[in-house]
Amino acid sequence: MINKPKRRNLVSAFIILVLLLATLVAQRIIVSNGNSDYPKGHAGPDVRIVVTKGESGTAIAQDLASQHVVANAQTLIKKLIVRKIVGIAPGIHLIQSVIPSDEAIAQLLDQKRIIDSIYVLPGSTQADILKELHLVTSLTQSDSLATITPYYANPSNSLEGQLAPVQYSFQPGTTTHDALANMVKVFSQEVAATKLNLGYGKYSPYQVLTVASLLQIEGDPSDYGKVSRVIYNRLSIGMPLQLNSTVQYALGLRGQIGLSIKATKVESPYNTYLHTGLPPTPISNPSLQAITGALTPESGDWLYFITVAPHDTRFTSSFQTFEGWVSLYNHNVAAGAFK
Repeated sequence: MINKPKRRNLVSAFIILVLLLATLVAQRIIVSNGNSDYPKGHAGPDVRIVVTKGESGTAIAQDLASQHVVANAQTLIKKLIVRKIVGIAPGIHLIQSVIPSDEAIAQLLDQKRIIDSIYVLPGSTQADILKELHLVTSLTQSDSLATITPYYANPSNSLEGQLAPVQYSFQPGTTTHDALANMVKVFSQEVAATKLNLGYGKYSPYQVLTVASLLQIEGDPSDYGKVSRVIYNRLSIGMPLQLNSTVQYALGLRGQIGLSIKATKVESPYNTYLHTGLPPTPISNPSLQAITGALTPESGDWLYFITVAPHDTRFTSSFQTFEGWVSLYNHNVAAGAFK
């Protein structure tokens, strides 16, 4: 009679142990037929997955399995093949552990989960991009930029305008030099889908790119075709472009609404108030939309344009009309319309 309770306790303990093991196995669904997968809702802590440039899906899947992100590499490989997913972005990916392979794929493709990735904004300059690259801790800082060959040769050997505005991620150890060189390479691939390499009329591809860089700063996307026409009309008659954006670029004053009379007299090849023709280089890295606008100007005799209020840009061939709009612009600035 004394031994029976002990036996019941042993049986109960054994049953509890079996149930615990069964629960763990159920959570992992680890089986031997190669179709294993973790269930939803049991994600573990984030792990860092380093993807190198050109790394195969098989190697990535094996890494994920070894770090317990997915239960089985073959399951993930099969799903990558079925979904025709190739070219996972290089860089350090922050991925949850113990997740189904479908979730692992989604997180691998999520650009927000790449540590130290940067997005080059349309209208940014080379200086802006360098500042961003200097903040990327996984990069090796190397500013020997003079050896980078621009896609479009120019007297200044400038990369301005030739750094494609897209999102980038880099595998650890990449130098800032190589990062910028890659941006030029992406730019060359991006413009291949346009007619930029043919130029426009008598203007070379590099000159059209420079016009596109002006459009990116001066106009709304809906007005790119009209702004480019104003620029080409002025160039054709030898009239100074008189664009605030080029002077602001020279003086590092980008983002300001107006420009002082003193600034318009500064001696710089970028001062389009003093010098006729285009500035010596682009003043920003333009979007494909701006490049298209520079290649396809609208028809018109306009020589003047001004944004009198946000998203209200007006075009005319009459200087008197333009002067009236300048007064309206000044009124709207004083009223805080541009804040």
